[in-house]
Formats: sequence, structure tokens, C-alpha cells
Amino acid sequence: MQLKIYNSLTGEKEIFKPILDGNVGMYVCGPTVYSNVHLGNVRTFLSFDFIYRSLTHLGYKVRYVRNITDAGHLTDDGDVNNDRFVKQTRLEKLEPMEIVQKYTVDFHKVLEMFNLLPPNIEPTATGHIVEQIELTQKLIERGFAYESNGSVYFDVLEYNRRGLNYGELSKRNIEELFANTRDLDGQGEKKNPQDFALWKKASPAHIMRWNSPWGEGFPGWHLECTAMSTKYLGETFDIHGGGMDLKFPHHECEIAQGKACNDTAPVNYWMHANMLTMNSQRMSKSTGNYILPMQLVTGENDFFEKPFHPAIVRFCFLQAHYRSVLDISNDAMLASEKGFIRLMEAVKVLQSVTPNDEKQSGFSLEEWKNKAYDALTDDFNSPVLIAHLFEAVKYIFALKDGKETISKNDLEGLKSTLNALIFDVLGLQTIEENNNEKLDQTLKVLIELRNQARKSKNFELSDQIRDRLLAEGIELKDGRDGTTYVLN
Repeated sequence: MQLKIYNSLTGEKEIFKPILDGNVGMYVCGPTVYSNVHLGNVRTFLSFDFIYRSLTHLGYKVRYVRNITDAGHLTDDGDVNNDRFVKQTRLEKLEPMEIVQKYTVDFHKVLEMFNLLPPNIEPTATGHIVEQIELTQKLIERGFAYESNGSVYFDVLEYNRRGLNYGELSKRNIEELFANTRDLDGQGEKKNPQDFALWKKASPAHIMRWNSPWGEGFPGWHLECTAMSTKYLGETFDIHGGGMDLKFPHHECEIAQGKACNDTAPVNYWMHANMLTMNSQRMSKSTGNYILPMQLVTGENDFFEKPFHPAIVRFCFLQAHYRSVLDISNDAMLASEKGFIRLMEAVKVLQSVTPNDEKQSGFSLEEWKNKAYDALTDDFNSPVLIAHLFEAVKYIFALKDGKETISKNDLEGLKSTLNALIFDVLGLQTIEENNNEKLDQTLKVLIELRNQARKSKNFELSDQIRDRLLAEGIELKDGRDGTTYVLN
């Protein structure tokens, strides 16, 4: 079967042709670890976990690289006080790398809870400062960048003068960009307002800083991903993924940096996951329409009537195509729970089905498999794939009721295909299996969140976690060696 991928660069589905036959290089922009990972992040990373699983299942050898951004960056106004890492270090009274460690651990715990596979390589921005300085020097030497007052900027106008096209991914007109942009970040240092920082001079108040040929400073956000992706995947690689919000300016700048450095497009297929909304509204802390992943799992929120197991959340997320907006609500989660339970019940029922080679069945295993894999290879269409899985579910319950038959060969084929698609590709897990282990993992996460709340003096949240667990028959006990739990 031919795999088709929607390429954000061309705006079309294209037949996937990897650079090296049978191998795939895939880079996905990871988190900036200055706060807890939010549900929108989880949706994006879960989408690419499904894509990674699908590629592997289809027989590709995948090198999956997903970075950690652990260096601070200035916002558009150029004020060091608005650097997210600086603000968080002051708020929590911690060193920057303590912030990095704390929220990197949180990121990994949350993704593990939702059964995301780890990437093959997870590089950090601060671990690749040398490569970023070398890239900056190369861009200066090639005339695509210039130094100004200790900072270095990419010259967008010069890039376009040479027949290249800044704006090709986001389909933005360069003249309009220049006309409608004010120089907020450069504070008069830039030749043009649209020029972006490759290296930024550190003010005396800036905590995270490194030596460079241009003085002490820190790397530009866009430069980090170019340095890490090219180091581990080459000057041109197969797939670059991320959230839709990264298309401009981040990914646009990555294309410009790659072409300017290496005279070649850095990526063949650009893929973007769409946003997550809740109750048909954008999730935002400022509006209050916002919950963290753990709050959805524990039920500690005002939007959902009950807790939802991570496997059910994952199932809900996969019922929307990765390029479509996903809206979650109480009704949507309840419907997903109902569908998930029926799907898992069908898997169990299938184990007890007795084959019958004498009677003809109205269900064609081969046709069903073709439809399922057509969905999978059609730009990783998870909702259509799930719809075909429920065709099989209907057939399985007909087998249970004696209304249908299945041959011995087809029974084995249906079992293996169903298990592969449900558990390997969709990454779902039965809630009953490994229940004690999963309970232990979930409680460890809750205990860690409670400890973080106590350190931050958020005693209300700390007490809520303790009291809610106690109401469910789980008593937390604090001691010298930490917090343990007892099942009552």
C-alpha cells in the first residue's frame, strides 16, 4: 500500500517517498520546559506518537528525534523580565536548571501516563550551544546574517533578494510582513523588523548565558531546532512535525536557516497537528477555560463530572484526525469511555469465539483489513481507522450471539490484526491489565504533584488531592522517607 502524507508546504497529500528506502528521519518540536505540560501539548505529541507507531508498524525503520527546549528566550518586547524561564525562577525561587529538571520530569511522567513511546533521541538546546554558534558563524560568512551590538540577526530581505522565499510554508507575503511589523524585539538593532535573532546579547539581568564570538548571550529559539535536527537527521530529512501554532514563525525560520546554510530544503514533508479546544472554546488560563492533563485524569476540575482513565483520554484524542481541531467536553469524554469499553470487551469476546469452517460468513476479513489499512495509509486517518475497528466489533458480537461464523484461519487473522491496530498502532491499553502497576504509577504521579503543590505553598490543592484519594479508599501517609499510600 502506498502511504500518503499531507504536506503543509505544498498543501496537498503526497505519496511518501523516504530519502533512504525503508528508513524515516522524523523530527518533532518538543516542549519548552518552564511549566507543566498542558493538554494541547499532549494532543500534539500524542498525534506524532500515533504517526511514529504507524510508520513502524508499516515496516519503516524510524529515527524519531524530539527536542527539549531548556534555554530561556525573550518575548517580542525584548524585556528580560518577560523571559519565561526568568519569570519562573523568580516565582519558584529556583535555579533555571532546577526549573528545567522539574518540568522535564513532569513532561515525561505525563506522556508515559498516556502511553507515548519515547523518541529515539531527545536532545536539549543547552546541550548543543556549540553547534548553534557554528551555524550562526556560517550564516554570517554566507551573507545571510549580521552582528549588531552583540546580537546576531538573520537577514530576511537578503534571503529574498537571492531568489529564496521567506513565507513559503505559511503562505505569507513578504512585503505585507515588512509593512505590518514593528521592531519590538530588536530595539533598533535590526536592519529590518522581520529579521529574527540567531544569537541574542545577554543583558546583566539575564541568567542563562554562554560565551560566543559576539560576547555573552543565548541562542535564538529557531536556531536550536535547526542545529539539533540537522545534527541527528542530516541537512535534509523526511518529516518535521509540530503544532499548527509553530508554522509561523518557527518553522518558517527553520526553512530559511536550512536553505541559507546548506543550499537545500531541510525537510521533505512538513506535518502540523491542529489545536485542542474545550467546550468549543480555546483553552486559556486567562479565561479560566483550562485544565491540566492530570486534572482530567483525577477528576479535580470543574468541567468534567468524573475522572477519566488515561487510556480513555488517548482514545478520545485519536477519534479526531491530527489535522482537525479536537474539541473535548464532558459528553465527548463519556461517549469515548463507552466506545472504549465496548472495543475492549470485543477483544475479550474474540478470545472465546469458536471457529466454524463449515458455514460461510458474510464478513470478509481481507476486505476489512484493506479498508483499515487504507485509512492508516491515507495521512494516518485515525477516526476512519477506528470506525473500521467498530465494524469488526459489530461482527465479533454477532459471532458471540451465534448470528455469524468464522473460519479458524480468519479467526487467527482477525485476532492478530485487531491486536496490532488497537495496541501497537493506536497505543491503547486495557484498563484491567496490569491494574496494580498502573495504579501504582498513577498514585506516584499524584503524590509528586501533591509534593510540588506543598513546596509551592498551594496547600488547598495539596489537601484536595489527599482528601479525594481518601474518599476513594486510598490513604496517604507522610513520613521521613517520603509519602506512601495504603489501600483501605
